[in-house]
Amino acid sequence: MEIVLKIEKNLEKIKDILLKDDTISRASITFKEGRLFGEEGFYFLISGSEEQCKRALELTKNIAEEIKNEKKDEIIKKIKEEEEIANEKFGLIFG
Repeated sequence: MEIVLKIEKNLEKIKDILLKDDTISRASITFKEGRLFGEEGFYFLISGSEEQCKRALELTKNIAEEIKNEKKDEIIKKIKEEEEIANEKFGLIFG
């Protein structure tokens, strides 16, 4: 399961909340600046079990906005493309 959340500020507070939680910290969490998408704020992609994603939504319900539908798909695609490019460059260094 994958969810995308957006915050306007307080990135460190969100990181602290998510990474200190035993359930959520075991999920894959990717933080990106909104500039990557031509927007303000920060986005984060959480990939994990249904339990982990529900817990993340519960802990951030008053702080973050869940992104859904086509916008969610666009953000996930952009994050994964960026990760692939970074992996390719890393491979060139050590390849």
